[in-house]
Amino acid sequence: MEKLTQQEEEAMQVIWQKAPAFVKDFLDAMPEPKPPYTTLASTIKNLEKKGYVQSEKLANSYRYSPLIKAEEYKAKFMKGFVKDYFKSSYKELIAFFAKEEKISTDELKEIINMIEKGDNH
Repeated sequence: MEKLTQQEEEAMQVIWQKAPAFVKDFLDAMPEPKPPYTTLASTIKNLEKKGYVQSEKLANSYRYSPLIKAEEYKAKFMKGFVKDYFKSSYKELIAFFAKEEKISTDELKEIINMIEKGDNH
């Protein structure tokens, strides 16, 4: 799976929310400042070439749907992120947030409870 650019990730966020839909629908759902229509259309075509979306021709337009679930992409992205920045250690990741005071003791206890219960939501 090829890594996405920031622009492609932003487009995928909207595609996961709105699909199946047309470029105009995705554009309408994007936050301001919205990219030009042609830029978004090109980005979606690139996503199709990379195997993230598929198109279906309807009349004179294409309707797009994701080929990968958001959860699958998040899992792959996080695995790469942790590998690149935290030596493949989720412990290092959590320690970083604890040091930066971005995660509280209560939140850590909640995470431990989730792990012990096997609840990954």
